[in-house]
Amino acid sequence: MSDNSENSTGADQHQTKMDVLRSKELQSLEGGGQDRIEKQHAKGKLTARERLDLLLDDNTFHEIGRFVQHRSSDFGLDKKKFLGDGVVTGYGKVNGRLVYVFSQDFTVFGGSLSETHAEKIVKIMDLAMKNGAPIIGLNDSGGARIQEGVVSLGGYADIFYRNTLASGVIPQISAVMGPCAGGAVYSPAITDFILMVENTSHMFVTGPNVVKTVTQETVTAEELGGASTHSSKSGITHFSCSSEVQCIEDIKTLLSFIPQNCEDQPPQVDHNPTSDARPELDSIVPANPNQPYDMKEVIESICDSSSFFEVHKNYAENIVVGFARLGGRSIGVVGNQPASLAGVLDINCSEKGARFVRFCDCFNIPLLVLVDVPGFLPGTDQEWNGIISSGAKLLYAFSEATVPRVTVITRKAYGGAYDVMNSKHIGADFNFAWPTAEIAVMGPKGASEIIFKKEISEASDPEKALDEKVAEFTEKFANPYIAAERGFIDEVIYPRDTREKLLMTYEMLQNKVDKIPRKKHGNIPL
Repeated sequence: MSDNSENSTGADQHQTKMDVLRSKELQSLEGGGQDRIEKQHAKGKLTARERLDLLLDDNTFHEIGRFVQHRSSDFGLDKKKFLGDGVVTGYGKVNGRLVYVFSQDFTVFGGSLSETHAEKIVKIMDLAMKNGAPIIGLNDSGGARIQEGVVSLGGYADIFYRNTLASGVIPQISAVMGPCAGGAVYSPAITDFILMVENTSHMFVTGPNVVKTVTQETVTAEELGGASTHSSKSGITHFSCSSEVQCIEDIKTLLSFIPQNCEDQPPQVDHNPTSDARPELDSIVPANPNQPYDMKEVIESICDSSSFFEVHKNYAENIVVGFARLGGRSIGVVGNQPASLAGVLDINCSEKGARFVRFCDCFNIPLLVLVDVPGFLPGTDQEWNGIISSGAKLLYAFSEATVPRVTVITRKAYGGAYDVMNSKHIGADFNFAWPTAEIAVMGPKGASEIIFKKEISEASDPEKALDEKVAEFTEKFANPYIAAERGFIDEVIYPRDTREKLLMTYEMLQNKVDKIPRKKHGNIPL
């Protein structure tokens, strides 16, 4: 045989190998096949790869585990194999920053989790931990692959364990973009933020059929565990999104405020300085102490223009939490909301606030706390369901936080709620008050009824006497100056100057170092 013939044969074999690789690559892109892709689209859902295309910067995705297949042979599974085994995993960039991703493919076995499916996710999570970058999970799965039995359950546990190890080390974001039921819900539940899509996302431990069998309740999947339910009633989800496109845009926005890992600093954006005076704030607090106003308007005035990104918007609306920028730098904002339940602290809002504060502290995001709180919500429902423990969670979260913490008291700061809302006594770095601030054990009327009970009851006109005592108490205690005299308030400021004061204060605090006592970990009152 001539050398030319041998070279030709070798070249043909080489080309054949290239063709095999190309064929497998194309096959992996098909998922469960065109028919199932069309069914996915008919439900108003994108495919696993389409979601990643929207999320990641162009030409930055690098897939890992493209050719993985399941190892099972029972129940005819040996005749049904798909490249990738129902999940697309890899890494890429969002706005130029590294992220690790997995996207479950509902067109392959309903996105069900098998042993190898779980191994792919675990590999990505381990890489994210080692390299200090966020992990984003796009969940769309029917649950454990029943045919595999306990090995699929073990796969879930492997993922849960990684979620726990990664908690507080790297940001973890879960987008639920389809069903998420049974044990599958616990991975998103451990992560930092959950996003759901209205009408197509569902999360529940037991589905509607089981609920009906056990409790005789008839409920739809949407009512039981839809995006609206979990964003407003349970508080499980932080963002309820109108579409999958909106969901992915919200993930990108969220990432823009947070650092890559616990040792990194939050991203900073270019900021065009304008006048920092905000004259509209001088009149935002009504003269009537019982009249509400919107704390979100205060936040919008103080922070960089259009930078506020609210978290948990539809849940426990008597407290507002979210990310914003001040001079281009990320901050976390926690504010009582006088426009909802007068801004009172209750079970749900205390836990909502505590969760957000702890996330910010994990990832070096300074905290701004805006206070207008009349106290804790009274009532048997609150007491019997654990307001003591819930309020203690918020108190604990602020007390253990070592990031820069600044408080602005805009109006009421009464009773134990004054202490809890990032007071100087629990480690706040700087505490401002507006002239409208009222810092006292309780409101003037309630305090007067207790302190002057005898004088009022013995007066010829008790109602007039009460009004006089309320005025006396208000003049003496319903102001910020006694607290300022004792150093509990660092400065009483004009509301219009709040932004300027905060810019200087956070600049002063940017190199803050604060260490908690050495311990394995604290025991937050869960």
